[in-house]
Amino acid sequence: MGGISIWQLLIIAVIVVLLFGTKKLGSIGSDLGASIKGFKKAMSDDEPKQDKISQDADFTAKTIADKQADTNQEQAKTEDAKRHDKEQV
Repeated sequence: MGGISIWQLLIIAVIVVLLFGTKKLGSIGSDLGASIKGFKKAMSDDEPKQDKISQDADFTAKTIADKQADTNQEQAKTEDAKRHDKEQV
């Protein structure tokens, strides 16, 4: 009760074959297989691109952090120079 028996599946299969024909079902099956194969290939090709993007993002983040540190050091040097000039006056 509630489950599909083997006989019900066979009846459905016969109806599908009668509606579409064996040639049409064969072409549908091969098209479906090619689509799945193409999808898997696209997914596996996409993974290295994602790795490269994340590496580029890490590199950019490090570069920005380095530039901020350099800017902070330059500001500190400028402030020290101003303080030194004031002391001389």
